[in-house]
Amino acid sequence: MATVADREHVDRARACLCVLCGLPAAGKSSLSRSVSLAARQRGWRAAVVQYDELISDQAFHTRKAGEEVTSQEGRTEWKLHRNAVLQCLEDFLEKEPELSGNSNIDGPAWDRCIRTLLTPVQADAEPLLFLLDDNFYYPSMRYEVFQLARKYSLGFCQVYVQCPLDMCISRNEIRPRPVPAEVIAEMAKRLESPNPKKNPWEAKSITVDTADDLSECDIQQVMELISSALSDPLSPVEDDGEQKEADRQKCAASVVHRADQACRRLISEAMKKARETGVSSQQMRSLATQLSESKAQFLQNLRSHFLQDENFSPGEDIDVDHLVKTAVARFDSERQEILLKVFQNHFHF
Repeated sequence: MATVADREHVDRARACLCVLCGLPAAGKSSLSRSVSLAARQRGWRAAVVQYDELISDQAFHTRKAGEEVTSQEGRTEWKLHRNAVLQCLEDFLEKEPELSGNSNIDGPAWDRCIRTLLTPVQADAEPLLFLLDDNFYYPSMRYEVFQLARKYSLGFCQVYVQCPLDMCISRNEIRPRPVPAEVIAEMAKRLESPNPKKNPWEAKSITVDTADDLSECDIQQVMELISSALSDPLSPVEDDGEQKEADRQKCAASVVHRADQACRRLISEAMKKARETGVSSQQMRSLATQLSESKAQFLQNLRSHFLQDENFSPGEDIDVDHLVKTAVARFDSERQEILLKVFQNHFHF
């Protein structure tokens, strides 16, 4: 008769993707090394996937001298290299135990990362553990890892490495290759830690405070989380259309809301300018009506266009600032035309 332990072994995922997220110098690398050692002591095969080692700084400075790079191009190129890391992981999961690589990451660094995993695979082999060490400050970045784990029915969990900003900056200063302090400060503003209430897929997440030295209790806590994830592998989803539509609606609402706020400010400025010009009360009412109707139509069109965009996918990094700015510029052009007509009528009479 099979024991509980036997059943758990049969049901256990063959691998777990564990995301370590947090600010630079928060202590992610130290934690990943300690957890990796603890995993190997259990007989597991473990590898630390350090994005800083796999993605060279030079990867973002390949343009010719004097050639400008827009912020959107920078984000696209940056995402390309991040995706290359996940592609290497996927290749390894499919082709194990072969070495695999990608031209968009450091080949030798990747070989060093997985060489300890290249052991003969037996039917009852112990699980693989990949500790993904990066900032992962947006949920969308972590969601891509979740999708990979779900695709192959792997375990998935997250560890938020929490550390005060001033301490991260202080630790960073003594690093061989320090990150500019202003970059860390800006990242702290943008960082969104795992939130299971908002994102159910982040259910298996814990926080480890690294303001003090790591303790055995911290390591044990992470190991228990990973064991739980291995015992509860994700199920592939054939059709996530409902989730895509929900994410699309949510992002559209955010874009429209911000555009609405920007349009209100522009309308307020237009009304103030008309009032200072001495426009009559009747023309002021007409102006207010025209601008209000124009805004309503603009927001309706914006939402419809966004929802019909087939390129949108869940977890995708959307440059909301750029999208809103570009869209509102179109409304501003129409606002100027309406205002000009009102001024022409005012001075004509």
